[in-house]
Amino acid sequence: MSEGRRAVQFRVTGRVQGVAFRYFAWQVAQRLGLGGWVRNCQDGSVEGYAAGATEALADFRRELEKGPTLARVDAYIEEELAVDPGWRDFEIRH
Repeated sequence: MSEGRRAVQFRVTGRVQGVAFRYFAWQVAQRLGLGGWVRNCQDGSVEGYAAGATEALADFRRELEKGPTLARVDAYIEEELAVDPGWRDFEIRH
């Protein structure tokens, strides 16, 4: 990965489905210029990948730890990816 750019895998648990959490994550990623994707998981969590500037990813994490108004975030778990996949767009996956 180039310096100043990172890629992470993330999972958010709590009341994060049925509260527009994926759309919220997409909006935040768009505003911060991140690439990647987000989707609901069968266990009720939300997972995704994000790539971009180190500071933008830190801001993304802070926003997702709060979540949208109707959400309740119990945990935000993040793991660094060894290789930056080079995503430029951020999408909601179904």
